[in-house]
Amino acid sequence: MREERVTTWSQLMDCLYQDAWSPTIQRFRPPFAFRGMADADFTLNTSLMRLGEGYAHSERHLLRNFKKYALRNIAEHNSFWYWLSVAQHHGLPTRLLDWTFSPYVALHFVTASLELYDRDGVIWCLDYKKVHQQLPDSLRQLLNEEGADIFTVDMLSHLQSLDAFDRLADDHFVLLFEPPSIDERIVNQYALFSVVSSPCVSLSEWLEERPDMYRKLIIDRSLKWEIRDKLDQANVNERVLFPGLDGLSRWLRRQYVQPTAHPVANRYKEFPDELLSFRQND
Repeated sequence: MREERVTTWSQLMDCLYQDAWSPTIQRFRPPFAFRGMADADFTLNTSLMRLGEGYAHSERHLLRNFKKYALRNIAEHNSFWYWLSVAQHHGLPTRLLDWTFSPYVALHFVTASLELYDRDGVIWCLDYKKVHQQLPDSLRQLLNEEGADIFTVDMLSHLQSLDAFDRLADDHFVLLFEPPSIDERIVNQYALFSVVSSPCVSLSEWLEERPDMYRKLIIDRSLKWEIRDKLDQANVNERVLFPGLDGLSRWLRRQYVQPTAHPVANRYKEFPDELLSFRQND
């Protein structure tokens, strides 16, 4: 693993776009998926794992009941991976993890929780091309035939359950796929999902044995306000990433938060005065 602490905006940009140049196509196309989290101590455990004891047994029951009760709200009924994507998108505990192709979207989630501005954040940079080199032969062949780097739900349509997915290989593997464009939130967040071939194996655990497949950027807490204000100026915010009145209200509420008036303000006393000047204009 390459872990690096980031303390300035320019250093952050250099780290996020490291290895982005592709000499083959002469373009800047980084082979990374990004996941930003507000606390560097957070792990890559899934929402299913966070249910606690017996979570693996609950997986199929959660999905079965979601399909039963959500049927009238879902347009496409036949694709298992479509159902799984919709369930994850709407907050059902699953073994999926949310990622994005956009480093700026990942930075939004590092800085979205104001109550955690006293903690270092983290961005995981996952090399999905290297991850997919570990796939079973049938899945790697499918990618090669499509000339693709990332799966879609249609490409996975021959796998009608997670049990079938898990049985493809004896060794655990990880796959990344793009969800269907269910709504503007998925489109605007430039989203993709990861899935491990076992509900009981966390991605953190899987990556520990493969340190060349990812980088971990620790975002110093003193940088969070600068990141947040520069993202707002770049129009990367709740209003865009969560279209609708809820996202609009969350964005407006944060616009008028002053660092010195926030509940964790006392913890910012160690920060330089110029950092506290980064705030939104009325």
